[in-house]
Parts: sequence; C-alpha cells; structure tokens
Amino acid sequence: MKTLFFAKLKESLMSVLPITLLVLIISFTPLAKLDYKTQITFGVSAVLLILGITLFSIGADVAMSPMGEQIGSSLAKSKKIWIIILVIFLMGLSITIAEPDLTVLAGQIKNIISDKVLIIVVGTGVGIFLVLAILKIIFKVNLNLLLMFSYLVVFSLTAIVTYKGNSNFLAFAFDSGGVTTGPITVPFIMALGLGIASTIGGRDAKENSFGLIALSSIGPILVVLIVGINLNPNNLAETSEALNHINYEINGNIGVEIGTKLLDNLKNVGIAVGLIVAIFLIIDLIFIKLPNKKLIQIFIGIIFAYTGLVIFLTAAEVGFLPVGYQIGSKIAEFSNVALIIFGFVIGFLVVFAEPAVHVLTKQVEEITTGGISKKTMLIALSLGVGISIGLSMIRIVFDFSILYYIIPGYIISLGLSFFVPKIYTSIAFDAGGVASGPLTSSFILPMAIGATVSLGGTVLQVAFGIVAMVAMTPLITIQLLGFKSVVTMKLKERSRLKRILSSDDEQIINFM
Repeated sequence: MKTLFFAKLKESLMSVLPITLLVLIISFTPLAKLDYKTQITFGVSAVLLILGITLFSIGADVAMSPMGEQIGSSLAKSKKIWIIILVIFLMGLSITIAEPDLTVLAGQIKNIISDKVLIIVVGTGVGIFLVLAILKIIFKVNLNLLLMFSYLVVFSLTAIVTYKGNSNFLAFAFDSGGVTTGPITVPFIMALGLGIASTIGGRDAKENSFGLIALSSIGPILVVLIVGINLNPNNLAETSEALNHINYEINGNIGVEIGTKLLDNLKNVGIAVGLIVAIFLIIDLIFIKLPNKKLIQIFIGIIFAYTGLVIFLTAAEVGFLPVGYQIGSKIAEFSNVALIIFGFVIGFLVVFAEPAVHVLTKQVEEITTGGISKKTMLIALSLGVGISIGLSMIRIVFDFSILYYIIPGYIISLGLSFFVPKIYTSIAFDAGGVASGPLTSSFILPMAIGATVSLGGTVLQVAFGIVAMVAMTPLITIQLLGFKSVVTMKLKERSRLKRILSSDDEQIINFM
C-alpha cells in the first residue's frame, strides 16, 4: 500500500502542479493580480487537491473498479433481464441523485425549478439510459445507431425549447449531461460495463465494455430539455438576471471556510458512496458471495475513495471556485485575446487534474493492451478540452448561442464514427463525459461566469454551456486518433504491396 500511495502521489503532483503554478504566476501579474489572502487560500487548496486525488485514485483501483466489475459479472451470469433492468436503473438513479457536481449545478436555477425535483428528474434520465447501455452490451446493439437516434431526439427537443422562447435554457440542459458523470459514478459505471462485457464475451467484447458513460450522459440532456419546454420564459429571465450577481468572494477565515465545506462534503459524498456500498452488499449477498478477505479489502478501498473525494471537492470549492471567478473577471477586463489564449492553456492543463480522467485512461490502456496508451489519450483529451475552453471564451466575448458549436460539433463527431474503428468511437464518447469533471464545474465554469459578468453578458446564455463544450470536443480529437490509425494502417499496407510487386518484377526480369 505504501508503494501504491507514493506512486499515486507522484501522479497527482504531475497532474495538479502545472495548473497551480500557472494560476499562481498569473496572480502576481497585472493580467489577473490577486490579493495575498486569495493566493494563500489557492495554494492551500492545491495541496489538499493533490492529497485528495492521491487517496481517491487508490480507492478507485482497490474498491470502486472491482465492485463494478463484480456486479456487472454477476448480473450477466443471472441471465434474468428484469433483474438486470431493475438493479441497473436503481443504481443509475441512486448514484446520480447523490452526485456532488449535479447538486451544485441544480442549485444555480432553483428559483425556477426545485433543485431536488431537478436532481430526481436527471437521475431518472441517467437510470433509463444506463439500462439502455447495459442492454446494448447484452444484445450487441451497434453503439453508433443508438447515439445517432438519441442525438436526433435531443436536437428535436432543442428545436421545441427554442420555439417555446426558452433558448437561454439550452446551455444549462447540455451542461447537465456533463456533470452527471462525475468522479463517483465513472469508475463504478466503467467497471460495470467491463464486467458485463467480459462475462458475455464475444468478438467485440473490448468495444462493448465502453459506451456506458456516453449513453448515461444523454439521458440528463433529454429530460432537462423536456423540463425546458414547460418553463415560464418570464421566470427564466428573472433567474438569468440573478445569476449575474452571484458573489464568489472568499469571505471570513480560511480554516472556517474549509471546515464548513468539509462537513457538507462529508455528508454529500457519504450518501453517494453509501448508496453504492448498499447496492453492492445486497448483490454480493444474493449473487456474488465474496470471501471476507476480499470484502475487507474493498471496504478499505472505499474509505480511501471517500476520504480522497471529500478532500478534493472541499479544496476545489474553497480555493479553485473563487479564484476561477476572479481570474476570469480580471483577464476579461485586461484583454479579450488574453482571455481566449488563457482559456485554451487552462483547458489543456485542467484535464490532468480530473480524477476520473486517470481512471479512464488507465482502463483504456489495459483493455487495449497498450494499443491506445495513457499518454496518447491524455494528450488527445487535453487538446480537445483546451480547444473547447478557447472556443467558449470566444462565445463569451461575442455573445452567441451554444447551438453554433453544438450542432456542427455533434454532426462531425457522429460522422467520424463511420470512418474509425468502433473502439475509438466508444472511448471518445465516454471520454467526453469523463473530461467534464468536478474541476470543470468548480474552476472553469466560475471562470466563464466571471468573464461573462465582466463583459456584461448573460450568464445563463453564454457562461453555461462550457461544461457541454468540454464534453463534446474530445469526441472529435479522440476519433481523429482512430482516423489517423486507419490511414497509417492503409499506408503501411500499400507500402507492403508495393514491396511485394517490386519483388515480383525483379524476379521476372531475372528470369528473362
């Protein structure tokens, strides 16, 4: 365990230090000068963030992933569809209800719809689409067809919401898909898919193990768009105005701030992890029946994951959220060009600090036996997220609808899926949901809100939607990796054929 801890600590340091150093350097310059209290708070939060990621990563490896695999494998062996549907739906609903990222996002618009009602509605959407994702694996349904049909429905509902006069709500609706696949759900759901796909087997077992995150992210968008159709445009306008006056300043003593957030997160994360453990224990009692030694190991891992996530979220909320807002505001006042460039750079770096990203890249490398390396995945994800934040800053500067990005982006993404190996499409759509983690919600989104307020824009219309952009661009960059691999293979094959033909010609000449 000691060796594992130091290995994860090194990985966390390499992940968080670049973004921390960049922000601290910027905070001493005229570009976005911050006071000493804010700088110290951010520094302390960065240290806690590193510790949180370290502990969470250990917990994900030791407990969350094995739990998901065991549940997936046991459900697949039961061969009773109604049991699989019931358990998977309840898992999707329960975990989503307790996802901290969703709670934060839902609280932003509680003036027009109860945050509790919205969370339950979103959880239902995740539960339904997680069931569809599992059924896709069992019945070997093509992921591309499901994605195309689902997004066709999404954009049909988008047109209706726009017709109803609630177009400002669209950005929030697309954001809801990104925040539901947070650090609690991702390791569990991915391992669940792997467990089911491995048990069922088949020629496409590797490809089938991916796609759960992708489909689970669509459900929230659909149900929130349905909510948007029935909203009162006047109430939406009032909420939109209120969002422009949110105070993100660091108030009071740093220790008190950390203590308050820590208690909140102990409760919220405890509910989420408790639900997962309760479901696992019930399934273990009925189907799996693991030996006590293995159960003890899993519970130790759960403690690590729980502690790490509590520390991570506390650090992000106390230090990264207010600093993100202030930096976005100050850079926007300084220069629009600087805002766009900084958006790309910070987007490129923030991916390395997202806990769930490391879970995904590790699993991809293992399942593809090194065919898609962790390093390659991280670079593709970083470029995608960097581009998405840069494009989002352009949208904030020029104040236009997110649909100008979302519609072409998904057309390109779905179009590429016909030309790349299926596994790249599955990984890409999963990566989109994973990349938009808690640091995106607690640092990038506040940065966008600060920039929007500074430039006099409408927060609900142009600041929101940045999570959706972070979830969309990796779909393109990772599939381009697949496209590159296809082209490379064809070029190698053509070169091989040329060598064979040249050899044949030489033999003919020698014969003559």
